[in-house]
Amino acid sequence: MKDFFHDLISCLRKINPVRLVALGYLSYIFVGFILLSLPFMHTKYVNALDNLFIATSAVSTTGLTTVSVSDVYNFWGQLVTLILIQLGGIGYMTFSSFVILSTKKYLDERTKNVAQVVFSIPKNFKIEKFILSVIVFSSIVEIFGVVGLYFVFLQADIANPLWNAIFHSVSAFCTAGFSLFSDSFEGMANNAGLNVIISILSIMGAMGFIVCVDIWRLIRGKVRHMTLTTKVIISMTLWLLIIGGSLMFLTENYGGGQSPENKILLSLFQSMTALTTVGFNTVTISTLSKSAIMLICILMIIGASPSGTGGGLKTTTFSAIWGLMRSTIKGDRDVRIFGAIVPEDRVKTAVATFSFYTFTLIAGTYILTMTENGMFIEIFFEAASALGTVGLSMGITSALTVLGKLIVIMLMYIGRVGPLTFGMALYVKSELIFDNEKTDLAI
Repeated sequence: MKDFFHDLISCLRKINPVRLVALGYLSYIFVGFILLSLPFMHTKYVNALDNLFIATSAVSTTGLTTVSVSDVYNFWGQLVTLILIQLGGIGYMTFSSFVILSTKKYLDERTKNVAQVVFSIPKNFKIEKFILSVIVFSSIVEIFGVVGLYFVFLQADIANPLWNAIFHSVSAFCTAGFSLFSDSFEGMANNAGLNVIISILSIMGAMGFIVCVDIWRLIRGKVRHMTLTTKVIISMTLWLLIIGGSLMFLTENYGGGQSPENKILLSLFQSMTALTTVGFNTVTISTLSKSAIMLICILMIIGASPSGTGGGLKTTTFSAIWGLMRSTIKGDRDVRIFGAIVPEDRVKTAVATFSFYTFTLIAGTYILTMTENGMFIEIFFEAASALGTVGLSMGITSALTVLGKLIVIMLMYIGRVGPLTFGMALYVKSELIFDNEKTDLAI
């Protein structure tokens, strides 16, 4: 047995870090599947495929569910789900690296390479400090979320307010969208406190740890200006939220009878939940108009930001593609964002990421049209939500066929691993992201 583990460790050390990350998330899913399959985790019988679906959805921080988590899993099953969400949200090996750093104060080269893939940061960045920042930042934000949500649930007379606050705070920050309420947050759609707290948690998780570290360095006087990456992430996130929310407000009536204030809350929340890929909803998605569904699809595909907890193409990738289109139309040789030239390698990576993402989405949708009986818009929405690790659905998830569930499982897994390893994490340059003398962009 000792020789077996020795050979296994030797084999793992020879694997490329990108492949190791893919295998790492797969191992999380497998362990989660085994744990969720244990009989004492359930209040009702759950078949093996549904347990695998929930484990994959949790690790990929998607939130699509074929069964109600609160109905079929007891406290221990919900706790396992929450741990999987947390591990998937902060990234493969982040927690174990933190444990190592708490004792050894340094990481071996292999672990550093894996961490660089997970967080999409250049090789010469101080990964030890970055990982510590990730853990500290995540803990602080989630604790504040727990406190805020506890009082919201307490005031709303929700049962088990503390456990609900913990679960939904972690789920929101990790942009997982898992809820212990059968209707997500539809029953609290007009609760301003809930809308604000969930939105803040989701946006902070979606913007990513690069922004957190960069702003912290700016506050401490380590740098004089924000990096190009941070400028792009903040500006794109705010603009997309504003544009998305405004279009939702102008084109969707939510069945009528909504006051302007409530309509603003509904519009901003639906825009936020799609862009950050958190996947909570305060309205029934299937009741929305075609234009609203289309807008949500666009926001889901664009998605969150690199080195964060969300999915999708990423705001920086979208910015690079947009910059390329604009420079081509103008006849400029260089791609510029905020006046800074984006390196050609970054532009190529953005195009490759976009191509890979589009191909996967089309392929997934095509296969689902052959296995499922739903309308095309419902199937496309489901595929976009799975690949973007969003978790929103038009109501067909629980009715998926066995093959359909397997396809969605694969899309969720690719959404968590594929775009990360084949797009954002494929850096050619090794310049430090936070070196303000370099105009670089994380993709």
